[in-house]
Amino acid sequence: MIRRRTLLAAAGGGLIGSALATGTARADATVTPDPSATYGVWEGWGTSLAWWANVFGARDDFADIFFTTKTTTYHGTPLPGLGLNIARYNLGACSWNSVNGESMTASPHIPRFKQIEGYWQDWTNEDPASSSWNWTADATQRAMLLKATRRGAVGELFANSPMWWMCKNHNPSGASDGGDNLQSWNYRQHASHLASVALYAQQNWGVTFATVEAFNEPSSSWWTATGTQEGCHMDATVQSAVLPYLRGELNRRGLTATKISASDETDYDLARTTWNSFSSTTKGCVDRVNVHGYQGSGGRRDLLYTDVVTTSGKGLWNSETGDGDATGLTLAGNLLYDFRWLHPTAWVYWQVMDPSAGWATIAYDANTLQPGAVQTKYYVLAQFTRHIRPGMTILDTGASYAAAALDRRSGRLVIVAANTSSSPQALTFDLSRFSSVTGGPAGLVPRWNTVTTGGADLYTPHSDTYVSGKTVSVPFAARSVQTLQIDGVTG
Repeated sequence: MIRRRTLLAAAGGGLIGSALATGTARADATVTPDPSATYGVWEGWGTSLAWWANVFGARDDFADIFFTTKTTTYHGTPLPGLGLNIARYNLGACSWNSVNGESMTASPHIPRFKQIEGYWQDWTNEDPASSSWNWTADATQRAMLLKATRRGAVGELFANSPMWWMCKNHNPSGASDGGDNLQSWNYRQHASHLASVALYAQQNWGVTFATVEAFNEPSSSWWTATGTQEGCHMDATVQSAVLPYLRGELNRRGLTATKISASDETDYDLARTTWNSFSSTTKGCVDRVNVHGYQGSGGRRDLLYTDVVTTSGKGLWNSETGDGDATGLTLAGNLLYDFRWLHPTAWVYWQVMDPSAGWATIAYDANTLQPGAVQTKYYVLAQFTRHIRPGMTILDTGASYAAAALDRRSGRLVIVAANTSSSPQALTFDLSRFSSVTGGPAGLVPRWNTVTTGGADLYTPHSDTYVSGKTVSVPFAARSVQTLQIDGVTG
C-alpha cells in the first residue's frame, strides 16, 4: 500500500527457511500433487477498491475486466477478465466539514484521490439518520462496490483509519510520531461507524458485507501526519479493546452473521506476534485472520498457518499484497509460496490499478487520472484467477513453485507453476496418486502460458500437450508461468 513495502519485501530476511523452501524448479524436476493432503476449499480472489475505484468506479468496462471472466475490449485489445470475486471496500476517514470550530488536519503529501470520504462526519449525533451522517459520500468507490456485487463479488468492509475526528490530532494519516492515534474515548465509536455502514449497506445498497475489519497494518510505525495515505497506528492493546466493541455493535444491529476479520498486519511474522498476544477472549471475537504479504519471500508462513488454522481453528486470508515488479514474476513466486506454506483460502491484490506501473495490473496517470497500459503482471495474475476457482480443493504439491486445485465434481485438476530462473526448464507432473487420469479428447491438456520477459505469450492458450499414462511433461521458458487444465481426474 505504500512504496516502502518494496524495501520491506527486499529485506524480508531470506526465504521461509532453508529447511522448508523447495526453491526454484530444477531442469527436469517432477511435481507430485497429492489428493490426500488438502488445505481447504478455495474462497476466491480479490482486490481492495479504495483509490483506483475512487477514480474509476463509474466505469463498467473495468468492472467487467476485474470482476468477470468474460473478454472485454480495452484500448483496442481484448482482455480476458480476471474473475475476481472479492471486493474489499475501504471505509474512509476524511471529511471537509467543521464541527464546533474543529476540522480535519490533512497531510500535505496525501493526493486528493487517496482521501476517502467517510460517512459519520459529526460526532454530535450517533444516529445514522441524523444530519451528522452523509450517506451521499464516497459515491465513486461505492459505485464500483455495487458493480462488483452485481457481478457476484463478496464484500469485506475495512478501514485504513478511524474518522479524522476520532484521531488524537484529527489527522487520518497518522500521529506525528507514528504512535497510537485513536482516542481512547472513541474505541466504541470507531466500531459503531463500521457497524452502521454495514447495516446501511445491507438495507440500502443491496450489499451484505461478509466480514468487517477494523484495522489496516495497525502495528506498523509508518502511519504519520506527513504520510501519503490514510493510516492509523493501533498497537495490540488497542486492537484488543476495539474488537469486543465491534462484535457488540454488529450484534446490536442484528448483524450477528457478519464475521470479524483481524488484524491485517503488514507481514506474516508480525501477524503471528499480534495474534499470539491476544487473549482467548479477544481471539473469540475474530472469525478469520487477515494478513498482508509484504514480507515477500521471507517470513514464517508455515508457523502463522499452524497458530491460526491448526491451533485456533480460524480462517486465514492473504487479504492484501502487492509489489513493484511489472512483469508479474515476483507476484507469481510469492503467491506460490503462499500456496505452499501459508495455505490461505483467498488471496487479494491491493490495487489492480495504480499510478505506479510496477504495482499495477493496469496503470493510470496520477496527475491526469487517465488509464494507461496493461502490464504483464495482469496476464500472470490471470493464470491463477481464471483457473483456480471458488469451490475447488487446494492440494499439496510438495513444491514451492507449483500450486494445484481440484474440482471434484467435474474431475478437473488445475496446476499453476512458475519457472523463475533465467534458463529454460522442463517440469513433469506425476499424477500417480489419482485413481485415473484421462485428460480431454485424446488426452489433451490445454495450457496457458505467460513469458514475463516479453514476446507473444501473454496468457496465450496452447493445445499441444497430452497425458502420457499418469504424467504430463511441459517445457517452461525462462521466467514464465503456465497453467495446465487436466480433465478426467478421479480419486
